[in-house]
Amino acid sequence: MSRRRIGFWYRFAAVICKPPLAVLIKRDWRGMEHIPAEGGFITAVNHNSHVDPFAYAHYQYNTGRVPRFLAKSGLFKKGFVGAAMRGTGQIPVYRESTDALSAFRAAIDAVERGECVAFYPEGTLTRDPDGWPMTAKTGAARVALQTKCPVVPVAQWGVNELLPPYAKKPHLFPRKTHHVLAGPPVDLSRFYDREMTAEVLKEATEVIMAAITRQLEEIRGEKAPATPYDPRRERIEQRRRTRAQSGVEGTAVQEPAVKEPAPAETAATEGGSGK
Repeated sequence: MSRRRIGFWYRFAAVICKPPLAVLIKRDWRGMEHIPAEGGFITAVNHNSHVDPFAYAHYQYNTGRVPRFLAKSGLFKKGFVGAAMRGTGQIPVYRESTDALSAFRAAIDAVERGECVAFYPEGTLTRDPDGWPMTAKTGAARVALQTKCPVVPVAQWGVNELLPPYAKKPHLFPRKTHHVLAGPPVDLSRFYDREMTAEVLKEATEVIMAAITRQLEEIRGEKAPATPYDPRRERIEQRRRTRAQSGVEGTAVQEPAVKEPAPAETAATEGGSGK
């Protein structure tokens, strides 16, 4: 099979979701020509609102190549949402369990069957104060290097103004615009013949995130910070500041050791919904 058929459940979800999206947001969608017409591939997308998985799915649905997201396993368990998640072929992620590796394997299998798997490499909503992409996890790079499939970087902006990260109430007016810019596939060929170590995966992930960030710079018309926001580093700095404020200056804060991520750990952190 060279590509996945859209199928009943995806069309049914589109019938439900597209009308409210069309009412709530305007569209500035570019780069659809970079979405492959045939064969398996990955899209790597930045994440800055709980609404953007729906808005981005709308964008890619309109290309004719429907995405398979990695999402929390609890969404698949019961009711209409569970039936829709299963029917549209989304990939369940079992966090902190012996089944965590299954999401990684399912993503590889889907790509090798000619389907698209959509990754949010950051693993959650960006915590950058200005909404720029932050440091990312290595799941997308791991699948890309395993399958040597195209990785299409996608930047999006606008629905975060409709529903900002971690906000509880939407800002409906004035009507917001969903900007999407997909770019040409990222060239990861220099990593193909190298051992898939933690360092190689980190480098490949940085290349992917740099491509997404460049496209977001084009959308926003401004430059991103030279160094991506790192929530792990920020936690360390926050502990240092807390110690200083409490009069415990001079006490070293040990940075936790970084170990090479196992495939199961990687899969467990790559939630398609980013929640």
